[in-house]
Amino acid sequence: MGLMVGLTRRMHCVELGDPTLLRLVEESTPQPAPGEVLIQTEAVGVSFVDGLIVRGAYQVRPPLPFTPGNCVVGVVAAVGSPEDEALLGQRVASVLDGVGGAYATHVLTTAETLAAVPAGIAPDVAAASMESYLTVLFATTHRVTIAAGEEVVVLGAGGGIGLAAVDVARSLGARVTGVASSEEKRAAAQRAGASTTLDYGDPRDLKDRIRETTCGGADVVIDPVGGQAAEGALRSLTTGGRYCVVGFASGEIPRLPANIVLLRNRSVIGVDWGDWSRVEGGAAGNALLLTDLLARIARGELAPPAPSSAPLADAGRVLTSIGERRAVGRYVLRMS
Repeated sequence: MGLMVGLTRRMHCVELGDPTLLRLVEESTPQPAPGEVLIQTEAVGVSFVDGLIVRGAYQVRPPLPFTPGNCVVGVVAAVGSPEDEALLGQRVASVLDGVGGAYATHVLTTAETLAAVPAGIAPDVAAASMESYLTVLFATTHRVTIAAGEEVVVLGAGGGIGLAAVDVARSLGARVTGVASSEEKRAAAQRAGASTTLDYGDPRDLKDRIRETTCGGADVVIDPVGGQAAEGALRSLTTGGRYCVVGFASGEIPRLPANIVLLRNRSVIGVDWGDWSRVEGGAAGNALLLTDLLARIARGELAPPAPSSAPLADAGRVLTSIGERRAVGRYVLRMS
């Protein structure tokens, strides 16, 4: 039911490894079964995790061959059930069930994953915001509380997760310090709302520099990077401080000293939005979180920056740039 389309172009991963091994293929466009919808894609979010999955370095490994990507925005072109016909022609966002499938011109998903994209939010902004902002919004609604006036330190503040963390913490009334590796990334963090920025410098004095800029210590650290900066950031926490472990973009998983956690009643909190979205929250719970995110953007509470874009065929190049931490901000793949 709905628009019948002919060919679908998608990026195929036929072997794990270098993202430049991804290949663009054409195939017949699938038609939705009952309960499914077909999205004609406008923009797809590209993430660090996508690159890990393609390299075989993520904890979840889809069977080969597969199409990467989970965050898609587009127009509903066909539905598999009569009760979903009202969705035809609507612009929607979806985090796909399972792992992968979004790097394509047409995408099948279930109706329960969909969130309507409010008028005024461009498809590329919606697509680019989904994974990073959903991770941070999950953290701040399910894992940690950030109060107005608190000092929040964001590591990797010029990357996708980092910029989202700066923006969300700012929107909650926190004072944000962004830590990033280059002037360009620190400038991006300031545009997102960071009051101050720091470079990583010598990891041995990061604790002191954070305490100086926060006037005594961080209430919350959001860390999607790991590596050598982690311990200094942990040591910078004030009494009752919370350290959010979001990821390890540096490629190095830190060994955090338990005695520093014990002192001054600090907490280390894991933030795994991906697992929650697949299991505890599920598709329906994640769709509600996505609806909340889009509403906050529409109201102007959150201000995600316009992403960089690239054509679908350049997915491997973009993933390589993100994996090497050369990219600033978010990227999307455009279908046209």
